[in-house]
Amino acid sequence: MIATVEPFHAISIGRLAYALAEQGRDVIHMEYGQPSTGAPAAALAAAHAALDSDPGGYWESTGLKARIARHYAEAYGVDVAEEQVILTCGASPAFVLALSCLFAPGARVAVARPGYVAYRNTLKALYLEPMEMPCGAAERYQVTAAALDALDPPPHGLILASPANPTGTVIAPAELAAIAAVCARKGIAVISDEIYHGLTYGPAAQSMLQRLPGALVVNSFSKYFSMAGWRLGWLVVPPALVEAARARMGNLFLTPPVLAQHAGLVAFDCRDELEGHLAHYARNRELLLAALPRLGLQRIAPPDGAFYIWADIGHLTNDSLGFCRRLLEDTGVATAPGVDFDPVDGHRFIRLSFAVSTPEIEDAIERLVPWFAARREAVGAA
Repeated sequence: MIATVEPFHAISIGRLAYALAEQGRDVIHMEYGQPSTGAPAAALAAAHAALDSDPGGYWESTGLKARIARHYAEAYGVDVAEEQVILTCGASPAFVLALSCLFAPGARVAVARPGYVAYRNTLKALYLEPMEMPCGAAERYQVTAAALDALDPPPHGLILASPANPTGTVIAPAELAAIAAVCARKGIAVISDEIYHGLTYGPAAQSMLQRLPGALVVNSFSKYFSMAGWRLGWLVVPPALVEAARARMGNLFLTPPVLAQHAGLVAFDCRDELEGHLAHYARNRELLLAALPRLGLQRIAPPDGAFYIWADIGHLTNDSLGFCRRLLEDTGVATAPGVDFDPVDGHRFIRLSFAVSTPEIEDAIERLVPWFAARREAVGAA
């Protein structure tokens, strides 16, 4: 039997948005979780230089692996050997490597609901069973140690994300430690998605490696480093899984793009520019949070990190996909429907990305305020 994988509906919204732009419409892309900023200037210069000096064969940068390993010591106080770092073509292949290293077909893997759509669909594509754990406002839209401990039988694995997509919520250190303790006691393998690390608006997020050295950690240059299109990421694996992960990477994906590896090594030390991006997102977040009452959006997830607002629109619709299409067609503002991230309750949520430029945030607010007012009036009159 071939696995059934549902579509990523935000991509269909994106296609409609680009089609409208080709017709001359002024579109603001708040549907995708991708930075509007580009790669750091020095990283671009390194890539240009590599074009003249590197033939671009199959290659894995030992310098980049060593720099990533050093990052874990600097940022988290964790010792990671260079050999434990597997360079990948973005975070998505890193998940395939991690899941295929850890689990046999039929294994049960717990994930938060709402959560990133590709967790559920990648698990299904690999003939694994997603165990979606409902996480609402009371849990700050995150898995809790108590809820995980209550699963009977326990899952074989757990995928965590902190900060999370679509909510932006961060797991507090004490709760992360408690989750790690449950996993250690019950033999639950952990894959920690740390792709939004560096993008927090309060205390920095902790790595699961600080609590559970045997965890597998996925990260990428797509978010904090503003290099989504460069398709470069990494997977940190415990020593016992290094050979298995390397074998899968070599057979399934060969190596990451050469230019991306040259640029990524330099990007690690462009902190001033990258922190400027974070300040830009923080400003956009402030503007959007201040505007939400004018939109009538009162119930949102706490956006501790990443660059998303997860907003309840249940007072306006029970069809988030249709709502996002209508919103785009009427205003030119593209957003992501909640059904991507939560197949049960997502019909009454949308996700707005504030990774666009600040002028675009200001423009989007001016378009959204009257449109939402009209929707509230129409619903009230119905």
